[in-house]
Amino acid sequence: MANSPHGGVLKDLFARDLPRNAELSEEAEKYPAIVLTDRHLCDLELILNGGFSPLEGFMNQTDYNGVVENNRLADGALFSMPITLDVDQQQVDALGIKTGAKLTLRDSRDDRNLAILTVEDVYQPDKVKEAKEVFGSDDDTHPGVKHLFSVAKAFYVGGKLEAVNRLEHYDFLDLRFTPAELRSYFNKLGWQKVVAFQTRNPMHRAHRELTVRAARSQQANVLIHPVVGMTKPGDIDHFTRVRVYKALLSRYPNGMAALALLPLAMRMGGPREALWHAVIRKNHGATHFIVGRDHAGPGKNKNGKDHYGPYDAQILVQKYQEELGIKMVEFQEMIYIPDNDEYMPANEIPEGTRTMNISGTELRNRLKTGKEIPEWFSYPEVVKVLREQNPLPKEKGFTVFLTGYTNSGKDQVARALQTTLNQGGGRPVSMLLGDTVRSELSRELGFSRQDRDLNIGRIAFVASELTKAGAAVIAAPIAPFEQARTQARQLVEKSGPFFLVHIATPLEYCEKTDRRGIYKRARDGEIKGFTGVDDPYEVPSKPDLTVDLTKQNVRSIVHEIILLLESRGLLDRL
Repeated sequence: MANSPHGGVLKDLFARDLPRNAELSEEAEKYPAIVLTDRHLCDLELILNGGFSPLEGFMNQTDYNGVVENNRLADGALFSMPITLDVDQQQVDALGIKTGAKLTLRDSRDDRNLAILTVEDVYQPDKVKEAKEVFGSDDDTHPGVKHLFSVAKAFYVGGKLEAVNRLEHYDFLDLRFTPAELRSYFNKLGWQKVVAFQTRNPMHRAHRELTVRAARSQQANVLIHPVVGMTKPGDIDHFTRVRVYKALLSRYPNGMAALALLPLAMRMGGPREALWHAVIRKNHGATHFIVGRDHAGPGKNKNGKDHYGPYDAQILVQKYQEELGIKMVEFQEMIYIPDNDEYMPANEIPEGTRTMNISGTELRNRLKTGKEIPEWFSYPEVVKVLREQNPLPKEKGFTVFLTGYTNSGKDQVARALQTTLNQGGGRPVSMLLGDTVRSELSRELGFSRQDRDLNIGRIAFVASELTKAGAAVIAAPIAPFEQARTQARQLVEKSGPFFLVHIATPLEYCEKTDRRGIYKRARDGEIKGFTGVDDPYEVPSKPDLTVDLTKQNVRSIVHEIILLLESRGLLDRL
């Protein structure tokens, strides 16, 4: 039989509110609304479906203080992480947020009403105290602390919730179980003992061996229960990770393991987070929970030391294990023994035994370079998923951003580069010439500083999306301002490599060779706000390449750009 919920009763607010759901939907339209952030949405979903039992709403001040100071709600129930709804002074005043008021909580993604909150109190937390008690320090290199000081608003609103609508998900619906649904699933399978495995990373053979070993030691089954809400910045996206978990599932003995997704917003709170995770897994029906070294730790602090000790999480969970009613299984680091082709816990390996390992850094490098990832480390089907999400440089999109005066030669270079890249093949090539963008994308814009920056922002957005899709993008606007170029780089580099090429042909030459007479019209006052005449051009401070049409011809400039791309592994040799 699955574990009993934390507090004895699963607080599934949908089941509780079902008889009056139609009334609640009508009521929700009448009340002032708070549009929820992504983090609020994750918290709300797990309050409403019982994942955070015994919570029935966002914490009021008494519960909040008890959790911050003693890991306990006001009624004495164990709970280690503050679950709060933060608002600012403007919202308090504009929405009339006060004790007894009702608020509608609304989804920011589709404008649907999700719940009604009856306000119990509005309070201003001591954030420094919260940081030190919950996260162990006020060092803002910790993501939880950084959110608290930089993102969370000044006031917290506490109160109980009534469920109106479920959050809509459109991915992996077959793997999204509420606690009640997962408990029913375990019952259907006849699982009496369930070891839950928390993860926010891809899983490899060592993780499979670890979880199988844990299950066998407890005569239990395995629940792979990854976080797919919000994790640590820089983590691999959950779409890739879930495909990895699905690929790995067939490697377990038949009937041993199940996969379910957890829409949690992690705080990376180390020991407190581990205790919180144990409560959540208990609510989902698990009887055992694997707690690793440095569980949910965020890495190094500003002094270069780990925020938490390697065993702090295990020590705290062990302290409350009997009261909590879920058994902790200590995570064992699994090491590969090549002579036996098996994994063993690190503490059981005899001294002098030959071992092999691949670090996270080395794995990322092998994915980046295409170097072999051996089967003793990860299964081929897992590697296939990771390679699909980490294409080799020559398979990725990129942007070459040419900047310079009108008639500097940037358009000629852009067209010649397009021809050269098309000749090489391998990816689509997209051209964003300044005049074309002006006529097709930014026709309504003028040439003020604000309009110029907006035009470059649009070019950067299009280039970013094309780069993400694997295209080679050539953009050739004038782009006279350093700040706009920097912002373009920052946006595009979220999708792929960005190269700023300064076509540094002198203004005098550009004007002298201008057969269209544009510079003359600008000098005569017929054209206003013309770069180089009555509007400035800020020379790029850190271009990736600087060329000059008075010193080179178009072919040699294109060759330099090709060499730059080849040096980054983006092209097969042309």
